[in-house]
Amino acid sequence: MSWCDDFRHIIRPDVPLAPLTWYRLGGAARWLCEPRTPAEAVALLAAIRAAGAPWRVLGRGANVLVADRGFDGAVIRLVGPEFERVTFDGPCVSAAAGADLSALIRDCIERGLVGLEALAGVPATVGGAVRMNAGGRHGEVSAFVTRVHVLNERGERETRSVEQAGFGYRRSRLEGCVVLAADLRLAEGNREEARRRHSAIWKEKAAAQPPLSVRSAGCVFKNPPGQRAGKLLDEAGVKGLRVGGAQVSERHANFIVVHEGARAQDVLDLAEMARQRVLMHAGVELELELDVWN
Repeated sequence: MSWCDDFRHIIRPDVPLAPLTWYRLGGAARWLCEPRTPAEAVALLAAIRAAGAPWRVLGRGANVLVADRGFDGAVIRLVGPEFERVTFDGPCVSAAAGADLSALIRDCIERGLVGLEALAGVPATVGGAVRMNAGGRHGEVSAFVTRVHVLNERGERETRSVEQAGFGYRRSRLEGCVVLAADLRLAEGNREEARRRHSAIWKEKAAAQPPLSVRSAGCVFKNPPGQRAGKLLDEAGVKGLRVGGAQVSERHANFIVVHEGARAQDVLDLAEMARQRVLMHAGVELELELDVWN
């Protein structure tokens, strides 16, 4: 009997992952697992771990590149009302991992809770945003997090403080965990000012980045300390470079866009070409921000 026999109602085998990512590239997952409650997630993860199967958690897939051969393991997506629930208590917000970050930001603004609009234009679920400490030049999600509720490395439910979560630039110490929910604390402020700031950040990004209609996955590389990856790439002359169906955006050098017929390997080869050019030009070794699933 297979480990997944007890979870047939929430598991599908050999599911293409491309439609679940922004790049719309890559192969299938051996199993796509969609627990609907924390209790199901606990039982599922225990079974996966007991079987020794590799696993990953997929949110909105905005910064994920799945290899052309797919992922030979279990992909967990937290779906359903229990994983989308958001509750408010004054300036305190509790958001389940599957809640949409953009929708949460708008809801907070309408309630006069300000600060989170700094993350305008960041496409993510709350869980994904917290795990990677998503953000940009205007701020990071960790500035608002007070506690994170997870399934830890042993598959046990646990609540971690901000200090225990270990947030840093585009990272946390939540690797190996499944984020179930996060508690945030915002400030009570001026709704109209928050709306204006939200709109301004959106417009700033729209002017500098490829349009949402173009297939990309956000920034490919992290910013090195004290420098900006986009500037380094631009100065290295990578804009417009192309490998197969993948091309460095003419608008922003830290974005790789894909065209019809592209493969995931095209993106990886182009990213390595761009990285080598920056290394030769500036002596800086860039680190991928893109989450590659091999």
